[in-house]
Amino acid sequence: KNSDRRSVATIVAEVNTMAEAKTQAREVTVMVTGGSGLVGKGIQAVLEKQKPANEKWVYLTSKDGDLRDREETRLIYEKYKPHFVIHLAALVGGLFKNMAYKVEFWRDNVSINDNVMYWAKEYGVKKLISCLSTCIFPDKTSYPIDETMIHNGPPHTSNEGYAYAKRMIDVLNRCYSEQYGCQFTSVVPTNIFGPHDNFNVQDGHVLPGLMHKCYKAQQGEGDFTIWGSGTPLRQFIFSEDLGALIIWVMRSYESVEPIILSVGEEDEVSIKDAAMAIVEGMGYKGKVVFDTSKADGQFKKTASNAKLKSLHPDFEFTPFKEAVNKTCEWFKENYETARK
Repeated sequence: KNSDRRSVATIVAEVNTMAEAKTQAREVTVMVTGGSGLVGKGIQAVLEKQKPANEKWVYLTSKDGDLRDREETRLIYEKYKPHFVIHLAALVGGLFKNMAYKVEFWRDNVSINDNVMYWAKEYGVKKLISCLSTCIFPDKTSYPIDETMIHNGPPHTSNEGYAYAKRMIDVLNRCYSEQYGCQFTSVVPTNIFGPHDNFNVQDGHVLPGLMHKCYKAQQGEGDFTIWGSGTPLRQFIFSEDLGALIIWVMRSYESVEPIILSVGEEDEVSIKDAAMAIVEGMGYKGKVVFDTSKADGQFKKTASNAKLKSLHPDFEFTPFKEAVNKTCEWFKENYETARK
């Protein structure tokens, strides 16, 4: 009887092992570079809701290796053997950092992108999706900007090191496609915000910077002061919406040409309205001041999402105020550990 039982147990174990091996054979590995940042966290939040079967998602951080180094990058590909790569890693910074370190912004980003793309080709990656930015578009241009206009003139001189390095991704996507048949593409988001952002007042982007300023004012550190008149317009995209759209690009977008991921032109928000949404989201009751002695920056940078709308017409963006409320809540709850 015991031997019978043992043999049944053995058979069950063997069947389970075979089933597991089959699942692993079918399992798709998706590797996300720069996986601990704002967009990587947005992707994670979406997948927690979607729970796709037979997908293993790997979120790389700088601890996994230096993507500027060719051999370290190869070892990462060797370890995970990804089927898909979402490439978010980059050397980034605010205006003053971009102006001061143009050479480093060019060299580091070109090295990172070259290594990620080369090994994606060598390891037979099915699709590589890289993240570009609207700040790489020509400085002098007509609005709204669209995907065909990236190379129509020089970028603003303040960030030319970064911008040209990012533009080269688009060039190389076509080169790898023509020469090797690789399916490499890119996405161009507008102003991203959400939980896990960089809330630094000096070096963060406009919304997280304002959230931190509002928080400080709430703690009694003076009025909530916004630099400029508050009239410039911006398109803001919630990090979880962007995460959902990047997953859609991975599954359904089959072109080498870039695609702008953004809310529509009709959803542009003035800095003043954005600040007032933050006041509401933070529950701030104090004084709000617009310091018009400070420059406003560019009035608008409108991007067209016509291509996205034609290919994915039923996508619904999170309403702006709801997304701001969620982000303010997250920032208050995680103030001690948030990047700031």
